[in-house]
Amino acid sequence: MFVTRHIPFLRAVFLHSITAFGGPQGHLGMMLKTFVQQRNDITEEELMEYNGFCQMLPGASSTQTLTLIGYKRGGIPLAILTLIIWILPACTIMGALSFLLDYMADKSLNVQTLRFIQPMAVGFIAYSAYRLFGKSVHNPITRIIMASSVLLTYFLFKTPWIFPGVIIAAGIATNFSDKRIPQKGIPPKKIKWGNILIFFALFMLAGFLSETARKQEWKSRGVYNLFENFYRFGSLVFGGGDVLMPMMYEQYVVRPETKQVEINNPGVLQMSHSDFLTGSGIVRAIPGPVFSIGAFTGGMLFREKGPAMQVLGCVIGAIALFLPSALLVLFFFPVWNNLKKYAVIYRSLEGINAAVVGIMCGATLYLTKNISMDIMNGFVEHSLNIAVIVTTFLLLGFTKIRPPFIVIGCLLLGWLVTFS
Repeated sequence: MFVTRHIPFLRAVFLHSITAFGGPQGHLGMMLKTFVQQRNDITEEELMEYNGFCQMLPGASSTQTLTLIGYKRGGIPLAILTLIIWILPACTIMGALSFLLDYMADKSLNVQTLRFIQPMAVGFIAYSAYRLFGKSVHNPITRIIMASSVLLTYFLFKTPWIFPGVIIAAGIATNFSDKRIPQKGIPPKKIKWGNILIFFALFMLAGFLSETARKQEWKSRGVYNLFENFYRFGSLVFGGGDVLMPMMYEQYVVRPETKQVEINNPGVLQMSHSDFLTGSGIVRAIPGPVFSIGAFTGGMLFREKGPAMQVLGCVIGAIALFLPSALLVLFFFPVWNNLKKYAVIYRSLEGINAAVVGIMCGATLYLTKNISMDIMNGFVEHSLNIAVIVTTFLLLGFTKIRPPFIVIGCLLLGWLVTFS
């Protein structure tokens, strides 16, 4: 009965999961269109709050934001279902890729038909910034915060700490004055510590078992090592997939080739440079979370152990990487809701929302700069990309066309241009 009541929402989550291109910023634009404007699952203010809150946590921010939408609608059970439906398509594709890679003649895929997906994602980001600007930027301090966030995001886009750093600084900046939002002094409710205790217990248990399995050379040591590695990545990564993948590359490609590791830890998990780069390229060309790279990497690390173990590697890679994100967001969000009743937190939200708008504007400018700016692509290619960005923005703003149809249109355009 519970699931039946939420089938329309879960169907929308599934459609979102197979059409959400463009990384966290692009995902936010599609969430705004689907879950705010079309379905009214949450308000624009709530989406801004969720996104700003998740930017301050380690893990996959777009995954955490969508999980909170499910949590708001149906509590923890629906949040878990939302998470599973969101990550399953991308993880399935990336897990399957770990099997198919050996059968590809040149270990590469022609993804030219996806050439207009990134410009489309930029259009979604620009639309989100436009929609949210009026609600979040309305006085001198929020204008300064937004402008500063635009500049910092544009020039430091690939720096891991930039997003949480800007969010925290903005929250502090709007607390220098208490005239706009006075303190009411409502005490917070009792905090439930269950999820955070599970998070730390798993972190310590995984580390203990992984190290014990390594020292004692357990036959199944790879399973424990893989879970510990991925759970640690999911617990400590700020900055999303762009930070996660270099960490994985160092762990599984660079580190195993060092002399010290070859001597002291000969059974360490490892994969080739070319295989890793293939997976990291493909994951950016499919819809869904970039963290689905975990399913591919886990499968590749176990592929020499047989098909059954390879499937297990895909499953462990996906679960261990996303689990910390879910535990952290579902623990800290109720705490955040309680603390939000204090004016100091509520004032912080004013700055955080303005910073989120600035981050989206800065991301729009940065990504637009990188699309077809290489002169080798030519003027026509660049003009088509700009046209896709503008058209996506206009379709979102002035029509009722749903995001999946915009994605399909861009795929068809890419196919026509590629094979014409």
